[in-house]
Amino acid sequence: MSLAVWGCGKTAGPAASRDPANSVNETGPDPASPPTSPAEAAVSVATADAIRFVDALPGSGIRFQHSDGGGDRQYITQTVVAGLALFDYDQDGWIDIYLLNGSSVPGNIVEPAPTNKLYRNNGDWTFSDVTDAAGVADTGYALGVAAADYDQDGDQDLYVNNFGANVLYRNNGDGTFTDVTDLAGVQCEQVGAGVAWADIDADGDLDLYVGNYVDFTYDNYRGRKSGPYEYAAAPQDYNPESDRLFRNNSDGTFTDISQASGLTDIKMPSMGVIAVDYDNDRDTDVVVCCDNAPNRLLRNDGSGGFEDVGVLAGFAHDLQGNNNGSMGVDAGDYDNDGLLDLYVTNYQGELSVLYKNAGQGFFTDVSRFSQVSTSSMPHVKWGTGFTDFDLDGHRDQFIACGHFIKHIQQLDDRTDVRVPNFVMKNLGNGKFADVTDTAGEVMREALATKGAAFDDLDNDGDIDVVLLNANERPSLLQNVTATENRALQLRLVGIQTNRDGVGARVTVVAGDRRQVAEVHSGRGYQSHFGMTLHFGYPSDTPVDRVEVDWIGGGKDVYQLPEGNTSFLLYEGGTAGLAVWGHE
Repeated sequence: MSLAVWGCGKTAGPAASRDPANSVNETGPDPASPPTSPAEAAVSVATADAIRFVDALPGSGIRFQHSDGGGDRQYITQTVVAGLALFDYDQDGWIDIYLLNGSSVPGNIVEPAPTNKLYRNNGDWTFSDVTDAAGVADTGYALGVAAADYDQDGDQDLYVNNFGANVLYRNNGDGTFTDVTDLAGVQCEQVGAGVAWADIDADGDLDLYVGNYVDFTYDNYRGRKSGPYEYAAAPQDYNPESDRLFRNNSDGTFTDISQASGLTDIKMPSMGVIAVDYDNDRDTDVVVCCDNAPNRLLRNDGSGGFEDVGVLAGFAHDLQGNNNGSMGVDAGDYDNDGLLDLYVTNYQGELSVLYKNAGQGFFTDVSRFSQVSTSSMPHVKWGTGFTDFDLDGHRDQFIACGHFIKHIQQLDDRTDVRVPNFVMKNLGNGKFADVTDTAGEVMREALATKGAAFDDLDNDGDIDVVLLNANERPSLLQNVTATENRALQLRLVGIQTNRDGVGARVTVVAGDRRQVAEVHSGRGYQSHFGMTLHFGYPSDTPVDRVEVDWIGGGKDVYQLPEGNTSFLLYEGGTAGLAVWGHE
């Protein structure tokens, strides 16, 4: 047993139309003072077994303000902003925050120019703006992002998917990054979407999947009107694009294999992306949300060639066979049956869809039975994540909401630009309950949230939330849920396989409970989070063992000592005690 100390030195179909006049499903239901500090609020509001959050933004030092570029004319790119990344850029054991921003648009110059922002976690619910020092102040029109160690040197690199020229930032290991886009050969200049790092050919290093939306340019602008109101065109008003796939050459460069992999022949208005082994054949497949088009499930043939099996697998459409305006996606085993399920957020008037993995490569739409999507149905849904907020061993669901049409109330009074987000508690019986109203005053705030990311920002074992809100400040939610349950936190370290363990399948066995999770790079709505895996379980139940199936490698079994909750799992069977964020 080795000891790894991190964080030393710090202070502690028809219904899917983007036209609001035609988008509401008529069978659906009608919709339904900050604390002085997070620590003080935690004492006063937390009650047993209730998921609760407090507002940690005041006093945090985060002064980021998102801008979509503004202007009198709304462009389609302004409707699909933007994601964020939670990752430990300086390898000190504290999760840092990278927030994406827009840019000026024709006819409206924003001053000062919006830039992405990197905030270093100081370990005490304060954050320092290190954007300029780190060299990641990209001024492009940012949409999607993902982080991973593509060059196997022990630190997290960053890929930003823009409307325009994308950027690959190589982490130099000293708190700075270098733009190596051209050197690495991963240039792409389209309308960006989700990004995913994955070892698609199981050769031990990470390849890059880049989602693209539609063929929009400022010169081919189109708009729509409803009475006197004009709003952005829908995705079907433009031609869809094909996504790109870059194979890692293991020497710091990549080869574009989009055509060889079969992607060039698949045109789709991509949004959220996640790379996941949905069929348990130990190669990494790719799930793509499509906006008002059939969703795509790209099955890997084991060598990096892909075939779209979305229709065959039951993932392309919802239960009624409709195309949806799909936005974000996450994968997680919500029912603890050992299979990774998919949750897809959709446009207003559409149920977001919980696709239960039925095994043998098939999915079943259980949205109505599970009741996970009913409350949020009237709104446009974006960011999402399977997250066990109360550590009871059942993965809950967070749903980010908000519209982009300024006058949407005049078109449909069941929703608005700013609406509350939703927290859905997993009841452990296949159903979810809406606990938003009891989850803290901060959850009642009306926001125009797009990206949502989830990780343990204060190293206390539970999962906190960061939200990218369009045209306003972000949200920082501290989880103050009171529970006697424990969290097991696992971070993988590949030796022969990719260093981050991306794609590895982890099974935690504790008594009669088996929980499964997979390491992902890029997920939710054009965002990145959660490369440290979290498992909740009762405090009186010991963990019997942890099993890891590595992509392109073998299987290891770990016996972990009692009394500790955070471990590094090295490929080959060695476990290291991880002391994160301690002096």
